Amino acid sequence: MLNKLAFAGIKSRLKDYVVLFSGLVMSSAIFYMFEALATNQSFIKNNTSVSGASFIFQLGAVLLTIITLVYIFYANSFLMSMRRHDYGMFMMLGAKQRKIGQLILLETVVIGVIASVIGILVGWLLTGTLGNFMMSVVIGSRLKHFSAFYLPAVVTTVGLYLGLFLIAGVVNWLSLTKTQVLQLLKGDQQPNRPVLKPVLQVVQVIGGLILLAVGYYCMAHVQTIGLFAILIALVTIVSGTYFLFNAIFIWLVLLLKRTSWATKGLNTFTLSQLQFRIRNYTKMLSVVSILFALALGAITVGIGFHRQIDLMANVNSPYTMAIPDATTVTQKRVDQLKLATKATYQQKETKTTVYYNAAELKTTPLQRVTTTLAELQKQHRSNVTVHYGTMSTTQLQKNPVDLELLQSGAQQTKIAKVVSAAQFARIKGTAHKLLVFRVANLKADQQALKTIQKGENLAAGTVLPGGYGMLVLSTAIYGGLEFMGLFLGIAFLAMLASCLMFKILSGASSDKQRYNMLNKLGTRGGILRRSINREVGVLFTLPGIVGVIHVLFGLQLFKLLMINPYDQIWIPFTIFILLYIIYYVITVRLYERIVLPEIQINN
Repeated sequence: MLNKLAFAGIKSRLKDYVVLFSGLVMSSAIFYMFEALATNQSFIKNNTSVSGASFIFQLGAVLLTIITLVYIFYANSFLMSMRRHDYGMFMMLGAKQRKIGQLILLETVVIGVIASVIGILVGWLLTGTLGNFMMSVVIGSRLKHFSAFYLPAVVTTVGLYLGLFLIAGVVNWLSLTKTQVLQLLKGDQQPNRPVLKPVLQVVQVIGGLILLAVGYYCMAHVQTIGLFAILIALVTIVSGTYFLFNAIFIWLVLLLKRTSWATKGLNTFTLSQLQFRIRNYTKMLSVVSILFALALGAITVGIGFHRQIDLMANVNSPYTMAIPDATTVTQKRVDQLKLATKATYQQKETKTTVYYNAAELKTTPLQRVTTTLAELQKQHRSNVTVHYGTMSTTQLQKNPVDLELLQSGAQQTKIAKVVSAAQFARIKGTAHKLLVFRVANLKADQQALKTIQKGENLAAGTVLPGGYGMLVLSTAIYGGLEFMGLFLGIAFLAMLASCLMFKILSGASSDKQRYNMLNKLGTRGGILRRSINREVGVLFTLPGIVGVIHVLFGLQLFKLLMINPYDQIWIPFTIFILLYIIYYVITVRLYERIVLPEIQINN
């Protein structure tokens, strides 16, 4: 009987649960996608370009798990707050605390299983459609042995999320045992009415700003401080965010109520609505602002990595390819390309050294990239202009590293040496010819270059020197990071939106009486809607502003991986903010349906 009563309560609040399910489902769906792409060995072995991205997907799965763990605990605190009154009633009717604890554990696990199963189905669909398409774009060809459904990934996803919900259920159980029955029954009816304490508020503001400054400094100087800086930044930024919200938000609401602006229209009512649950909102807004920063940062960095692919290929080497002993067919294919430069150099190879003729290098000087990192960072556009210069034989004799970078195969382990024409003629070794060239547009000739690479049976990636080799390598690595960043951003956005929506909608039932009273007093429907727009707008805007600031400072961390992480950031910012506004509009409409009376009295 007790179980029937409990699940009847869940059914009555099904709409509230659906809001939370959206975040859980999206999290498990994207986790399944990462696992299906990263652990399918047949898929990885038959798509060599994916092997570099496999580790990235596993890293994304770990990051998603950590954030999901926080989200699950936070979501469960919402679920517990909804059911506290029911649990208190069960205990008043004679139910034992042990039985209630078992019921809580069962409810939590059932919710987790349902969300995981639906998430896997959604993930299966995403992997087979959008995931398949995006991965094909990443590796630049059709996927081989690709399977949207992968049983080990299903088992891993169900096992992980079931474990997370078991932990959350045990925590809920222990939390209930420490709560008095009266508090369970009356907890939701106890408003938090903060008292303004100027000294404490100032201390919290200063402390919060100091913590944020330390976190931002660590992210900007991670190269000198080390990886420990990331941990420091994580702790200080989260703590600083909470202190700022706890101080500034409370202070702002209370001070606004003392101004003449509060007396206009329903401003006093709106501020009172925010003040009623002020303490709970500060905790929630702190979490949402961090999730906002993670979501926006992931999407911004993901899109940034897409631009990084061509950039890294263009600035990596002055030549597109360096081909040893090119065949006649390959030479014809090269001549058909639109070339910016082309040269052939004689080589003589011994056991430890590859020799070059100084006379040839003097007649046709070896080129090098002259564009500096500082110049690249100033170029805020996708098609970066790269400048090239030449190297003298004297420079190459002193430092032949530029020649060594053009050597492939077994030559990569051997040193390069530039000698005079007479010395070169006397050296006894295996003779080779090194063909180097640079195309005018690497991206436009990518398919033709791939044909040349296959025809010469050259291994792509790090083994193949030149810009095309870097293009293949960076497509796998940066393309994988782009894929991970976009889907992590979507998952984090779903989580933060469901947190924010649920927190607002969970209090709508108690707000309904107040809006009914205003309606009976003759308040026009338009004014009521304007009040709702402002109230919900504040709760969406504050974490959004803080999240944007976190991202602007946090992008400093990616200077180690990206030449200019701030290049064209308005694109991901615009996309993300538009998605965020959509969630705001949905929340407002759902809230209005709950609190606004069906029959409105207009004067």
